[in-house]
Amino acid sequence: MDRANGPKGPMTRRECFQATLEHRRPDRLVLDLAGCPLSGFEGKSHQRLMDLLGYAPDPGMLGPNGVDERILAYLDIDTRGVGGFPTPRKSLARQVSPTVVIDEWGIERTWTGLYWDITRSPLAGADVDDLERYPWPEPESIDIREVEAMRDRARTLFEETDYVLCASHPVLGILELGCWICGFEDFLYRTLADEAFVHRFFDIILGYQKKVIDLYYGLLGPYCHYTSSGDDFATQANSFVSPETFDDLVKPYFRERIAYTKKYTKAAYLHHSCGQVFHLVPSLVDCGVEILNPIQPVSPLMSAESLKSHYGRDVCFHGGIDTQTVLPFGTPDDVAQEVRRVVGLMAEDGGYILAAAHNIQEDVPPENVVAMFQAGRTAFRQPG
Repeated sequence: MDRANGPKGPMTRRECFQATLEHRRPDRLVLDLAGCPLSGFEGKSHQRLMDLLGYAPDPGMLGPNGVDERILAYLDIDTRGVGGFPTPRKSLARQVSPTVVIDEWGIERTWTGLYWDITRSPLAGADVDDLERYPWPEPESIDIREVEAMRDRARTLFEETDYVLCASHPVLGILELGCWICGFEDFLYRTLADEAFVHRFFDIILGYQKKVIDLYYGLLGPYCHYTSSGDDFATQANSFVSPETFDDLVKPYFRERIAYTKKYTKAAYLHHSCGQVFHLVPSLVDCGVEILNPIQPVSPLMSAESLKSHYGRDVCFHGGIDTQTVLPFGTPDDVAQEVRRVVGLMAEDGGYILAAAHNIQEDVPPENVVAMFQAGRTAFRQPG
């Protein structure tokens, strides 16, 4: 809607989101909790917030990212997640024991108390011929009814609510999957010493991604306002590969994935990468990333001040409220003060969505979660 010539009432949630994307000041700050699949909860943190708010468990109130709708309503969250990872029925996935699983890619994972950590990488030491023989998951075996159910939920929320809908990424990223399936040292070494292997691996994974995108966004595409993808490109100190290596090896495939997704949806493209990605931001924007998550404040370059001053007109930032120090160890007043500081730096001219700098961990007091979103709602007011 052209608000210059149209009604002058308060912006809707979706209009605030659109203004944020366009780097215009919205009436209200857009708040996200569990819309993006990497802005939710880990472990017992969700239940602790349920206990604080006095909500009894109710499976019927859980959204696709496992968060109770009553929490989202209480905190006045603007976003809702839709979709998920469609499951190929023909793959290597199996349960080995109560604490050990093998996923669809053949990666062995062991439950360590909070996460399913990788304990065996099946393609460590492999060569290109091994890639051709490997039993990759078959995207054609995804049950379309699973994705149709996701589509139906998305359509209902799209038509009957004013929430901003995020379609969860339906596939993994190429770089992180290479590191998981071969092992980090093995795969990162190959980015410098065995580019033929890396290119063939990326070709295979992009082919899988496109087939899933055909099905997934072919159904959900009309009913989401932003998408998400995840591919960790960095540690807290630096990127896994240099910007030059990223541009040579990773960028062509990532750009193609985004362009292919855009065939099916007008949704803005959110990308998640942990760590210090400062020097990769121009390449990510060039690939088509419109929202960058989670902007972890892990170094001066990744601070709100630095990111906004360098890239504030190029991309919309999502996250940034520190999950390593402020949220777990601060008081509610500390959290509110940090939210006001970040919002003041990031949001005055749009381009910022408030969320934690990753999923909320078990060490975060539930009172601090409430303080974060209440401060976000009150710290940003439209002049006049």
